[in-house]
Amino acid sequence: MARRPLPRILSNGSAQLARSRELARTAADSATDVLHPLITITRGLRRLAAAGRRRWAETPKERRGALLFLAASVVLVVALVPYGPLLAAITLMAAAAWQGRDRSPSASDGPDESQSQRLKSLYEALVPYFSAAEDPEPLYSHGGAWDKAFPTYAFDGGGRISQLVVRYPAYFTDGEAEARARIEHLLAAKSGRGREYHFTWDEEGNQLTVGVLLPLPVDIAAQRFVTTPGETVLGFTDPTRVQRTLPLTHGEKQRDVPPVVWRTGLRSTEPHLLALGQPGSGTSTLLRSIALQALLHGDVVIVDGGGTGEYACLTGRDGVLAVEAGLAGVTASLEWAATETERRLIAANQAHQAGDPPPDDTKRPLWILLDRPTAFTHLAATDGRKDPQLLLQVPLRHGRPANVTVVVADQLDSMDALSEPVRQHTRARVVLGPATADQLESVLGAPPHTTPIDELPPGRGYARLGNGPVHRLQVPATPNPYDDATPDALCEAVLDLLPPRTPPADGETIPEQDQSEGEPEPVPTDEEPESVPVAAQAPESRPDAAPALAEEPRPNPVTVLAKEK
Repeated sequence: MARRPLPRILSNGSAQLARSRELARTAADSATDVLHPLITITRGLRRLAAAGRRRWAETPKERRGALLFLAASVVLVVALVPYGPLLAAITLMAAAAWQGRDRSPSASDGPDESQSQRLKSLYEALVPYFSAAEDPEPLYSHGGAWDKAFPTYAFDGGGRISQLVVRYPAYFTDGEAEARARIEHLLAAKSGRGREYHFTWDEEGNQLTVGVLLPLPVDIAAQRFVTTPGETVLGFTDPTRVQRTLPLTHGEKQRDVPPVVWRTGLRSTEPHLLALGQPGSGTSTLLRSIALQALLHGDVVIVDGGGTGEYACLTGRDGVLAVEAGLAGVTASLEWAATETERRLIAANQAHQAGDPPPDDTKRPLWILLDRPTAFTHLAATDGRKDPQLLLQVPLRHGRPANVTVVVADQLDSMDALSEPVRQHTRARVVLGPATADQLESVLGAPPHTTPIDELPPGRGYARLGNGPVHRLQVPATPNPYDDATPDALCEAVLDLLPPRTPPADGETIPEQDQSEGEPEPVPTDEEPESVPVAAQAPESRPDAAPALAEEPRPNPVTVLAKEK
């Protein structure tokens, strides 16, 4: 059956509709221009009528008769005067045209006197950096015209610069970080302190765009984020360099916020993270947020070097293998983590050689979270023991194929005390709290494109994943729910995310066996003494036992995994 062609109006109807729409829009614009005087007079008549009605409503009733007599007298006089009606109509049309004019304030063609003075002072401050004695036609010179150097500018309600485009000569060394830093520091100081500025350098066009960044939201509480396994939300940033947003719940409202997502796992290029900051900057909050997200799909071992009980809410929870705050327990937990990493590597390698998929016990992620590990370095040196940071070498070097992730948080002043494997293998970096430009560049490996400020809220800082750009970061509010100073709403948000508690192994009860179905249990007699477990024997019976292990038992992770084996 031959296919019938579509009607012409359906085949090219869209083009005809577009042309018709364009013609209608052009005709409407032309009619508006032609009928603009009539539209203005009509608007004025409507305003005059509204004013007359208001005047009549405001007049007391006892005076309305006199007002009507006065209006009738005026109408009679106008009717009797030669050319009176014509003059009255002309006067009414003029009044209507005046009342119907566009009263919207016209945009100023240029800045006012104070704004011009601010731009001129900024121009004069840039002259020593953007001028050269050999330039025959200098763009920057003392007493020069600033309007050629600043083609675009904008001011906020307080009279401070909110956006500025700066032209600079081609011989300026915009490829050097030090030269850029000097210009950025000068512009931030002259434009107004206490704000964060974003700088965009256009090296091809010899232009610098300066913009004021809005403060990041600090009222986002911990919650379930819409992510896939292997993705961890470190915090939230500006929408300038992030193409993704997450739906978040804030009270009864919902909004989309751009996140900083850290990807871990077998294909991650930055499998471990290092977070540094000043005291009270929010590094413990970041670790709690990561722990709550990691417990959805993996197991967690926490090392608390602060000793303030910041992670007490996670003790005994499902998936939390240990929360250690003592040197002996930390050492035993990290030794087990190194052994577990080696076991996973061997099991996965054997499965690969046999052509089988990796075992299930090697696929479940294992997270090792350390808060202030340098505190145990000093304790170990005092007691003559090995530094616990040295036990992180195996998880850091070989943790990615074994699904083992290490997160280290410490103070910014203690960076030199971190071991070489920690500094070398943590390619994801976070800096929270106030920090200088040199400190940010030394930790992140690149300077941020914004100006750091002195006062920052908790959890506010910068993040860089591998060789990517430097992002502003605001960690979601994840406080300690057992702290009395924490608001109730934030406490409930954190408690709702905690997994249920796991009953201890010593508290498990064995159900009684039905005596009618099986043989009765043997009763020990005096002739046959009960056997004593090896673990219950005194440490003096084992001459090769270490004193530290005899004084403090091994942590829960070792015991649990020994049972699983």
